[in-house]
Amino acid sequence: MRPRLIVTRQIPAAVAVRIGAEFDCPWPEGRDMDAEEMLRQLAATKADALMISSHMKFTGEVIGRIPDHVRIAATCSVGFEHMDVAAARARGLPVTNTPDVLTECTADLTLMLILTACRRAHEYDAIMRAGWRRGFGLGEMLGTRVWGKRLGIVGMGRIGQAVARRARGFGMDIRYTDQQRMRPEIEQGATFIPDLHALLPECDVLTLHAPGAPDGRPLMNADAFARLPKGAVFVNAARGVLVDEEALLAALRSGHLAAAGLDVFRNEPAFDRRFAELPNVFLTPHMASATVETRTAMGMRALDNIAAVLAGRPPIDPLWI
Repeated sequence: MRPRLIVTRQIPAAVAVRIGAEFDCPWPEGRDMDAEEMLRQLAATKADALMISSHMKFTGEVIGRIPDHVRIAATCSVGFEHMDVAAARARGLPVTNTPDVLTECTADLTLMLILTACRRAHEYDAIMRAGWRRGFGLGEMLGTRVWGKRLGIVGMGRIGQAVARRARGFGMDIRYTDQQRMRPEIEQGATFIPDLHALLPECDVLTLHAPGAPDGRPLMNADAFARLPKGAVFVNAARGVLVDEEALLAALRSGHLAAAGLDVFRNEPAFDRRFAELPNVFLTPHMASATVETRTAMGMRALDNIAAVLAGRPPIDPLWI
């Protein structure tokens, strides 16, 4: 008998093929499961394992209702703020994520947000879709040159480092802040500034690559945005909870910030639509990992964790030990 698996969200075709070959799994075709349906399916099928993603609020209350026959819950995401890891640990339920495999695509999208925000991509696209028909003078609709600008990176982990590698190709002068200074071979000439408030005045472009605080307290508030130089560009493809969105809206409306590129928001998918009303904001719907290659790798990594635990081995990417 093959192990029984419940998957709560639609996944790439290659991952579905592997699931079909290795597991007994009722498939929610064309839709995602909510927590209540997931719990019903787990009980009805006597499932051995569960695969979720960041759409599912895996709270302590939900974890408390997981049947005892479920041996692992694997999230198909690198972030795990949606999971109550402490509750899973108290329950003795192994939980895992999918680190490493999202790095390059997230860095690609970050660079896209930098370029589109600096070069007014949203406004240019709107002009073309409205029909254009009028030439622009040499002083009209001017963006900001990326080449040679000072790029501030908050969080020089795997993704921050990948962004820095790409930014060097655009001649950007890189400075960063993190809990500690990187080794010289990782820095590759980047300047370490240990304090966020000291970093901010040194940035023409700022990009966030840090985890969210457990209490949801924003890293970027009104004071932080005020410390950026007038005309700076702000980019966030990390976590929506890092940003006080009222403060960001005010900085964009006042012109203190020239533009922003945003892939994440405090309330997803019901994001604050005031951002969509601003011409100087380029928006994407939390799509940093949205390539066939990366989403497939994420699904396969989650299945690798599940297979390991069901075979009696330790999980590859445990969120608690």
